Amino acid sequence: MSAPEGGWRVLVAGGGWAGCAAAVELAARHGGASVTLAESARSLGGRARALQAGGAAGDTLLDNGQHILLGAYGETLRMLRQVGVDPAQALLRLPLQMRYPYAPPDGSGGMDFVAPRWPAPWHLAGALLRARGLARADKLALARFASTARRMGWVLYHDCPVEELLDRFDQTPRVKRLLWHPLCIAALNTPPERASSQVFLAVLRDSLGAWRRAASDMLLPRLDMGALFPQAAARYLEGRGATVMTGCRVGALTPPAQPGGSWRALLAGQEASFDAVVLATPASVSASLLAPLEPALAARLGALDYEPIATCYLQYDTTLRLDLPFYALLDDPPAGRWGQFVFDRGQLDAAQPGLLAVVVSAAGEAARLDQDALAAAIAAQLAQDLARPALAAPRWSRVITEKRATFACTPGLDRPGVETALPGLALAGDYTASDYPATLETAVRSGAAAATVIGAYRTLALEKRSLSHTDGAAAPGSVR
Repeated sequence: MSAPEGGWRVLVAGGGWAGCAAAVELAARHGGASVTLAESARSLGGRARALQAGGAAGDTLLDNGQHILLGAYGETLRMLRQVGVDPAQALLRLPLQMRYPYAPPDGSGGMDFVAPRWPAPWHLAGALLRARGLARADKLALARFASTARRMGWVLYHDCPVEELLDRFDQTPRVKRLLWHPLCIAALNTPPERASSQVFLAVLRDSLGAWRRAASDMLLPRLDMGALFPQAAARYLEGRGATVMTGCRVGALTPPAQPGGSWRALLAGQEASFDAVVLATPASVSASLLAPLEPALAARLGALDYEPIATCYLQYDTTLRLDLPFYALLDDPPAGRWGQFVFDRGQLDAAQPGLLAVVVSAAGEAARLDQDALAAAIAAQLAQDLARPALAAPRWSRVITEKRATFACTPGLDRPGVETALPGLALAGDYTASDYPATLETAVRSGAAAATVIGAYRTLALEKRSLSHTDGAAAPGSVR
């Protein structure tokens, strides 16, 4: 296989959101780069893409995970605009909220917590004042947490589990149950007794503690996850002469034999040469590729643990519509209550009326259940919580489980940076060093950062070549 001719040849291995972001950034901001994006799957998007449902669902497109973005995801929003996607059309913007189906004034059920569209930080004060389902002690505890964390700059000197942090801040059992625990599990995909407080605080900084009210908004995709970014990125890249290859696995990487030489890569069994490489494959795959080249880095990547996420889709009559686009749910696994959030897909995508998506994060126990049994339990939970008995009998259901959805975001986790000791090779992925957990924003940021590293390497290499040619030029009258 011959590499693209002309320009600075860059291989981006892996077509998830990190790889797509790196390729787009290279094509947009590093003129002359000849980009090849290679993805082993048949479609781009990695762990945020759409799948054909199959079975009773037929040709229905289902995301392999329901996502919520934040208004603070500035790099993701910028990248969407870069590839021609208008966030105002592609995303439903909602104020920060945690709303349960049942929130009686006596506080016996869930709660209704929604931030008014006031300037920050008054939006949080307004949400507290208006919140239903929280007692006075609960509201005071929440306010105390927010004010103390703000004074700390949302930074801990010594990381600890989220559960320990909540106890230090004297949070009430009810605030833990209805707010902190579900937020922690949703954002970090790690149970609070094992989750990093420092990373959790960074998420809260940009949501509850945001100084710009719009940064705390919740953004729900109206498009399937493939159409939201990866497909648009492919069109953008191809329009700029880049090569996008799907169903193409990177088999091995060979570094340059000498400074300024080329990387060699096996793409679908054929060798190609490149000036630089962005390794945007999953951490476990990157570890295998790097093991013979950089064993210490490969060991760090291989040491990451993972947590699954399950999304249960339930199709009902097309006339079904929830009162809100999404609700929080009270989970209780020992009681067979697995759902943590339910989304009305019909309110996001007009082509999916009557389709509900229920998310189970940190889904280790749920993933071990039979899929039909899990779907039946979730349907029964919806019927009870939403007081709609008909929800216990969907027309069809489909459970999609990403077994390695995210790394386990534990205290003091060792996450590598995008720059490596290998000349001309950068990492990209949501597992790289960041104050955020494994989110789309982390993936996109890492891709953009990797492109910057490759751009700097290119500049340095061109400078060295220029100096080499200058030093090696024959002096007037000399004989070579």
